Amino acid sequence: MSFTVNLSPLPLRSPETTTGINKLPKPITSFTRKKPILSFAITNSTEQPQTTTPEIELQFIGPKVGSDGKYPVDRATAVSGEKLLRNIMKDYKLELYGTYGKLMNCGGGGSCGTCIVEVVEGKELLNERTNTELKYLKKKPESWRLACQTIVGNKENSGKVVIQRLPQQKK
Repeated sequence: MSFTVNLSPLPLRSPETTTGINKLPKPITSFTRKKPILSFAITNSTEQPQTTTPEIELQFIGPKVGSDGKYPVDRATAVSGEKLLRNIMKDYKLELYGTYGKLMNCGGGGSCGTCIVEVVEGKELLNERTNTELKYLKKKPESWRLACQTIVGNKENSGKVVIQRLPQQKK
């Protein structure tokens, strides 16, 4: 879509003068002015298709079996590549920390290792393990991640990620 703006010039004439008693020019305070012409033209010569922002669908499996004998599942969505897993869980008010982690977590700084989650499905939609994760999860399964270090998506991909919350408490 393109716009064309046509503004015609605004010429002003000099004020008209008359002579008074002393034969000096006496200014008249009125000016004559042409009105500007403003026109718009809308053309559809090269209409671009609307681009959709890629989204990641997240499913969070609860750490303990519910009264019905099944693990509870919470759902969330996030724009690909914009947020850490920890922030998404906080936004949706999902339990992230165990008892010790509630008291001793570092607030997302990557210095405590208490925000552990397990990636059940969709590992390819997350960033690679960071050096901090390699340090804290050295003897843990490859599917375990720190939520404060895990970026969901890469701004281009979309899909589904399934996360097990508090895998260390799963029984």
